[in-house]
Amino acid sequence: MAITKNTVKKISKLSRISTNSKFEEEMIKDLNSIIKFVDQLNELNIDNIEPLSSVVNEKAVLRDDEVKKINAKYDILKNSPEDNEDYYVVPKVIE
Repeated sequence: MAITKNTVKKISKLSRISTNSKFEEEMIKDLNSIIKFVDQLNELNIDNIEPLSSVVNEKAVLRDDEVKKINAKYDILKNSPEDNEDYYVVPKVIE
């Protein structure tokens, strides 16, 4: 499959990219080189190769999920610009 000027125009229209003739010529060249590379990959014989889910043979280290009840209210309120015991007070943004 070769990329043509009409294909580049259609892709540009769908992606809402404005084009000119120089851009279109460069895109034709670039997209055709990408397709040529993918075609080289399609020529490889992968009949006896198992698919990989990971390149690492080790299993992930897992930890138990533990629910902890944390009351970090006062730690968070210490960062407030103004002192207040119940709310995080910030400077007024909208007048």
